[in-house]
Amino acid sequence: MRFVTTATTISVSLALSACGGGGEMAAPEPAAAPQAAPMAAASAPAAEEQILTTNDASLLAEPTWAVLFSGHDLMTFDQLGGANWELVDGVVGADDRGEPGWLVTKAAFSDFHIRVEFQASAESNSGIFVRCEDPTGVSAETCYEINVFDQNQNPDNRTGSIVAHAPPTVSVMAGDAWNTYDIIAEGTRLTVQFNGTVTAELDDDTHASGYIALQSNGGPIKFRDVRIRPL
Repeated sequence: MRFVTTATTISVSLALSACGGGGEMAAPEPAAAPQAAPMAAASAPAAEEQILTTNDASLLAEPTWAVLFSGHDLMTFDQLGGANWELVDGVVGADDRGEPGWLVTKAAFSDFHIRVEFQASAESNSGIFVRCEDPTGVSAETCYEINVFDQNQNPDNRTGSIVAHAPPTVSVMAGDAWNTYDIIAEGTRLTVQFNGTVTAELDDDTHASGYIALQSNGGPIKFRDVRIRPL
């Protein structure tokens, strides 16, 4: 994955400091005030399961995941539109009391695997937009939109589809449950998995890289775990 434009939330210095020094780290001396635990601990998970914050994302190497949202804050996103986003109990959500809106990443990405956990009602209209060319003008024309819309009048654009590009190959329903989208973008290939089932595949070169956006466009929508890894 290449960070191809802005990366205001990414700190190279933090990642470099985690790797610096040739010798072993000396044990911390006792101090009157409590100090943060070292980043590397004996119980740290294996590399393939390691989770880093976006502050460390600049030096990520496959298959490490970077967390875009884990319930603490929205520092990796800009808000676009008038959705009434609220952050409650580790979940960010909006409903139809506000205008349509998006949470747009502050960095752009090219080849990646993004995993998004979400909850919607059967009536909700939402989606995950990837490779958006313009972070201030998100749409199905300027991005690839992976739809969350069980009751779309056009069955080709219902949940599991890539809007205007690839209809869902199987019928899936997102309403009233927590679900997972895995979206894999590599070169001209785009693959969508809904709860582990492939629902759409596309070979297209319209959008090579860009921003990622989470949408609220009517009806309740919630997101709780959003993470990405380079390919």
